[in-house]
Amino acid sequence: MDKQYFNLMQFFDGYVRNYRRLNLSSLHNRSMFTKREVDYFANLGEMLGFDSFVEDSKFDKLKGRSRPMDLSWWKWDKRYDEENFHYLALHLERENVCIKDEETIEKLFSDTEVGFIPHNVIGIQFVASKNRIEYLNNLIDKRNRTQMSHVLMVYRFYDADLEIEYVKAYYFTPKGLLEERNAICKLDESGYWFMSFEEELVPHKSRKEKISIEE
Repeated sequence: MDKQYFNLMQFFDGYVRNYRRLNLSSLHNRSMFTKREVDYFANLGEMLGFDSFVEDSKFDKLKGRSRPMDLSWWKWDKRYDEENFHYLALHLERENVCIKDEETIEKLFSDTEVGFIPHNVIGIQFVASKNRIEYLNNLIDKRNRTQMSHVLMVYRFYDADLEIEYVKAYYFTPKGLLEERNAICKLDESGYWFMSFEEELVPHKSRKEKISIEE
């Protein structure tokens, strides 16, 4: 069957603009961030008409065993099959640990059974620095030439110079990188995390320009 692709950059828009609604504060640990973000996408999938499963399993031929998916969206349509899902619409991984960045990509692009190849994938991954992103993107581009998914990779890292967390999104098709966009993640005055697109956060933009001039 032809793959059913999403405009995943539109999903990133919603992720950024709704982040404050996750109600995550400076008191929450990393596990709670993962849970709330996965739950956000699980609810989104249900609203779009898919069946969402947290900690679903997918067989990895290289490992010789099943490995968990943080989140999956499956499409069920009785017109095609009364017992089996029609296709795997989305596989999402969300990882806090920087040293697991390649492992996250391996999960999203594993050699698996035909019915478990996702039409779309989303990876939300913390990285040590911006310098790591090019290497990971090259790895994704290479692996996706075989998998043929639409891919949204969201990298998050802390910029010590600007004292701010960057959120950089890259949207791939089977032909390669199509689009990228930058956002900022910060604590508001009440101690809750929010996101804003970089070009919309005027105080940050002015400060960044000031640092560039001083350098």
